[in-house]
Amino acid sequence: MTGRAPRSPYEGFVRAGADGVPLHVVVEGSGPVCVLTAGLAMSWYDWDPVVPLLAPHRTVVRFDRPGHGLSGPAVAPPTAAGEARRIAALLDALGADAPVTVVGHSIAGFHAEAFARLHPARTAALVLVDSSVEEEPRTLLPSGVRTAAARGFGRALTAAGLPAALGPWARRATVRATRTGGPDPAPRALTDRCYRTGRVWQGALLENARYPDMAAELLTLRTTHPLTARTTVLAAYDGSARPWPLTWLTRQTALADTLTADFTVAEGAGHLVMLDHPEEVARAVLR
Repeated sequence: MTGRAPRSPYEGFVRAGADGVPLHVVVEGSGPVCVLTAGLAMSWYDWDPVVPLLAPHRTVVRFDRPGHGLSGPAVAPPTAAGEARRIAALLDALGADAPVTVVGHSIAGFHAEAFARLHPARTAALVLVDSSVEEEPRTLLPSGVRTAAARGFGRALTAAGLPAALGPWARRATVRATRTGGPDPAPRALTDRCYRTGRVWQGALLENARYPDMAAELLTLRTTHPLTARTTVLAAYDGSARPWPLTWLTRQTALADTLTADFTVAEGAGHLVMLDHPEEVARAVLR
C-alpha cells in the first residue's frame, strides 16, 4: 500500500509502538492522510465534530494513546520521541507511507511536533490545536518518583472504586469547564464505557506525571531537529479580558513565532477547540 491511504472506513485495534500496547484506531474519509491525536485523558470521539468536515477531503485517522479511550493500558512512562515513534508505527501498520498532516491537541502537541521533527519526510503539515506550551519546564521531584507516585495513586483510586463511581462525572465536569459551548456532547454510553475504568485514569496520571519531561525533551529536539513542515498554531481565546486567557494567547503567539508557524485564533473557543469551533480546526488542516 505504499503511498496510499489506509482503507476507510475502519475501526479496530493495531499494535503500534515498542511497548506493544493495542491501540484503538478509527479511519474515515478519503484523500491524503490526516492524523488526529487528542489531549490528556481525551478520547477518539472528542474529534467527532471535526471529522465530517475533513472526511470529504482527507483520510482521517484517529487513535487512542495507551491508557486512553479504548486502547490497552499504559505499560511504560511516555516520552515525546516514543509517542512520535508510535504515530509512525501506526501509519506503518495502516500502510500509509505518503506524507501526512499530523494534528495534536494540548499535550499531544508535544507528540505531534516531535513526530514532525523526527520524521520530516513523513510530515506534510503540522497543526497544533491549543497546544501545551512550556518555555522553561521545571520539576521538584525526579521523574522516577513522579512516575511511581502516579502508578500508586492510580492503583489506589481503582481499588477504592472511584473511577467506576465518579469517572464519567469527572469527565463531563472537566469538559464543561474547558469549553465555552456548553456540556459534554459525547454520548453517555461512550463516556461510561471509557471513564468508568481505572485504566483510563491511570493512563492519564502516568502521562501527566511525565509532562515536564516531555516538554524538556521537545525543547532539546528543537535544537537538534529542524522543523521543515508547514506549521499552524491554532489558539483558543474565549474573548474575555481576564489575565489568564490573555497571557495564554501571548504564549501561543510566542510559540508560533518560535516555530515560524502560521497563527490563527479560534475566537470564542475554550481549550477544547474541536468541540467549540470544529470548523476552525478543519480550516487549519485543509489550508
